[in-house]
Amino acid sequence: MNRIVQIAIRDFLAVVMTKGFIIGLLIMPAFLAVSIIVFPRFIDGGSFQVEGEYAVVDPTGAVFPEMDALLDPRTISEQRIEEFRQRLDQAPEFLRGVAGTALEQAMIEELGLAPNVRLLQRPADTDVEAEKAWLNEASDGLRHTALIVVHENAVEAAGSDPGFGSYDLFVAPNLDDRDLSFIHTTIRDAIINARVSRQSLDRDALESVLRVARPSSITVRPDAEQDTMPGLNFMLPMAFVILLFMGLMTGSGTMLTSMIEEKSSRVVEILLSAVSPMELMAGKLLGSVAVSLVAMGLYLGIGLIALSSLSLFGLLDPRLIVYLMIFFLIAFFVVGSLFLAIGASVNELSEAQQLQMPVMLLVLSPMLLWPLVSRDPNSTLAVVLSFLPPVNPFFMLMRMASTQPPPLWQVWLSIAVGAASVAVAVWVAAKVFRIGLLMYGKPPNFRTLLRWVRQA
Repeated sequence: MNRIVQIAIRDFLAVVMTKGFIIGLLIMPAFLAVSIIVFPRFIDGGSFQVEGEYAVVDPTGAVFPEMDALLDPRTISEQRIEEFRQRLDQAPEFLRGVAGTALEQAMIEELGLAPNVRLLQRPADTDVEAEKAWLNEASDGLRHTALIVVHENAVEAAGSDPGFGSYDLFVAPNLDDRDLSFIHTTIRDAIINARVSRQSLDRDALESVLRVARPSSITVRPDAEQDTMPGLNFMLPMAFVILLFMGLMTGSGTMLTSMIEEKSSRVVEILLSAVSPMELMAGKLLGSVAVSLVAMGLYLGIGLIALSSLSLFGLLDPRLIVYLMIFFLIAFFVVGSLFLAIGASVNELSEAQQLQMPVMLLVLSPMLLWPLVSRDPNSTLAVVLSFLPPVNPFFMLMRMASTQPPPLWQVWLSIAVGAASVAVAVWVAAKVFRIGLLMYGKPPNFRTLLRWVRQA
């Protein structure tokens, strides 16, 4: 046992004391910090301006004047500020203070971004097919951006048909999506205003009748109440899966690489003169799991600090952290032992890729199936996957972090299945490890590995 611990400490220090590990460990938090703080300063979204000439064919005679009124720069600025205020009112309480400090600056930016649009009214009997060529004509001033053809019944229903018409829109090539969205919004509002005016109604009064304020929901717990965080319940399972995946790959990936390097450099032969193959395998597994725990501890700590700073720590069940560690150990000893066996059976990293690929596909499957399991954690698919090694730690943890956690007996049954899969994986890996450790030459395939398991 003492020699196993010594090997574990040796492998642990060999990894964590390198600059590459420290940089790799800190690169993710640094990237997130840069994304939040630095990147937005380089993305000048306020510099974009909608501009161009819109040709309008309006047989109703009522839509064009409404569009002209809506495109007044001051009207646009006031509308955008109102939309900003409405979105701010719908934001969670902890975000309002942050956004509120930037409200004045946002208003100034909105006032400076009024679209530069000129409307050109075309006769009602305009040949639309011929007018389309106008969109590709060169212009010394504003670009010919859109041709808008309003339907004759867009404002008033025609005949016995109670329905209203709409409009056709033809645009110039390579038009920005923001331009297109602005055009659709402007036409829609203009048609609605024309309909309301034609029926002698007050649009503000109608909107006040139809508008229902959406308050932020309050999550009530036995010990406290707090604003509900939209999307948190959907994203939390994925956050745990990503944390589990990052911790798993940090340790098992470095273990695979170091095993191949030691074998190719014949260092492993020196080690086998002092320890048995099983002691070497056990020591490497323990050393690598310690490396993964360091990485997971850092990322988990950052996540908990972020939740605490946003006053969302109460939304996280602390028991999930305990189960995260349990399922991590299960996943690591299953996948890590397989990686270690692969590393012992090949001579170069390129040879390991073919054998490593099936294991990687299994580990990545929770990322692909996360939306299905997160939305319906008690479906047949979710339940079956939570008992299916080697991915059951991922899916059971995903179900536990969802809005419908499984019963406790299913959790512990999954842990028992995981423990049995650890025993099987270590047993298989030990047989491959014992034979492959001193084998050189042609890399084995899966059939060869199975033969090694039967012979050992």
